[in-house]
Amino acid sequence: MSFPQPTTLIGIKLPHKTSNVNEQAMADCGSLWQKFEQEGIFNKIAGKTAFEIYAVYYGYNGDHTQPYSYFIGCPVAPGMEVPEGLETLEIPSQNYKHIVAKGKMPDCVADAWREIWQSDHNRAYGFDFEIYGEKAADWSNAEVDIYLSVQ
Repeated sequence: MSFPQPTTLIGIKLPHKTSNVNEQAMADCGSLWQKFEQEGIFNKIAGKTAFEIYAVYYGYNGDHTQPYSYFIGCPVAPGMEVPEGLETLEIPSQNYKHIVAKGKMPDCVADAWREIWQSDHNRAYGFDFEIYGEKAADWSNAEVDIYLSVQ
């Protein structure tokens, strides 16, 4: 599947790249989620095109064992003003493999990634992302869409 057009996000990113080595990414990404929630970032973003939150993995230095960048934000109309303290990120049009993580949060997402890392999905290591929408609201029985950039 492919996204026919780029998607513009406004949100926050890690100030440095993170890595899956020694589960560093779990700590780094978890702290960015805490910041997103505690600072009410969702409510600071005007012009949302959907009431969803995207978590984006990009800027890979290689495969999933190498450092990468991480961004959390919401989709907005192109050209929206970026509030002070926030940033923008554009997910380009790419080919994707769609995977759905189901179950208890956040374990179901972590388990899905562990399976992805052990599988051969012909990954492109471009922009991979998760979408947290209405189906992710019930943390005891959530559904999160994961899109892997593939060749």
